[in-house]
Amino acid sequence: MLSQFSFLSEELLNLQRNEKAISMKQFIETLYHRNEILFYFGLINLVVAVCFFVLTQTTSTQVMGISAWYKPTKFALSTVLYSWAMAWFISYLPSFNTTIFSWSVVVLLGFEVAYIAFQAGRGQLSHYNVSTPMYSALFSMMALAATLVTLYTAYVAVLFFANKFTSLPNYYLWSIRLGLIIFVLFSFEGFVMGSRLSHTVGIEDGSKGIPFLNWSLSHGDLRIAHFIGMHALQVLPLLSFYILRNTKATIFVSILYGLLALSVLIQALNGTSISKTFNHP
Repeated sequence: MLSQFSFLSEELLNLQRNEKAISMKQFIETLYHRNEILFYFGLINLVVAVCFFVLTQTTSTQVMGISAWYKPTKFALSTVLYSWAMAWFISYLPSFNTTIFSWSVVVLLGFEVAYIAFQAGRGQLSHYNVSTPMYSALFSMMALAATLVTLYTAYVAVLFFANKFTSLPNYYLWSIRLGLIIFVLFSFEGFVMGSRLSHTVGIEDGSKGIPFLNWSLSHGDLRIAHFIGMHALQVLPLLSFYILRNTKATIFVSILYGLLALSVLIQALNGTSISKTFNHP
C-alpha cells in the first residue's frame, strides 16, 4: 500500500510540475490511495445523494412547498466535494494525522447528513427547527458539528501557511491556502443564518426560488454567499491549476472571488434578491 501511494503521489507531482491535466481515472486512483476513509465517505454520500434525488421525483413529502428531499441531496453532494477536496489537500501536509481528521469529518458531517435526511423523511425542518426541546437540541448539535469541522479546516489552513511545499507549484499552493481561508470565513457565515433562524431576508423562508437550489427570487438569500464562499475550496485550486498557472493571477482572482462572495452577502443582508441584480436595467 505504501509503495502504491508513493508511486501515485510522485506521478501526480510530475504531472503538476509539467502543468498537465490528469484523467478522471488517475484522480480517483490517487484519491483512493491518499485517503481511503474520505474517499469511501465521499463515495457513500454520492450514492445517497443520487438516492435522495430520486426521492425528490418519486415521493410527495414536502417542506415549505418543495420536496423535502432536495435539502439532503444538496448537503450530501456538498459533503462529497468537501471530503474529496480535503482528502486531496491534507495528503500534502507533513506529519499530519490524516486518520483523526478523516474520522472526525465522517462522524461530524455524517451526523449532519443523517439528521437532515431523517427529518426530510418525516416532512420536518432540520435547520432552524426549535419547535420542541429535542429539535432545538439536535439543531444545536448540527451547528456544533459544522463548527468543529470548520475549526479543524482552519487548522489545516494554518498548516499550509506554516509549512514549505517545494514539490508543489507556488500558484497551486496559494490557491489551496486562499481557498481554505475563504471556505472558513463563509462557513462561519452560517452563524448569521442560525442567529436569525432563517436564511431569507425580507420575507419568511419558503418563497419561490430557483430550481433545485431554491434560492429566493424575490428577496435576499444568505445561502448564496455561503455556497459561493465555501466552494472556493474546489473552485480556486481548479482554476489555478488548469487555467491561471500563475501566482499573481491566482491571488488576484482569489481576492475577486472573495469580494464576490462578500458582495452577495451584503446584498442578501439588504434584502435584495440576486435575480434583481441581473435583471436591473
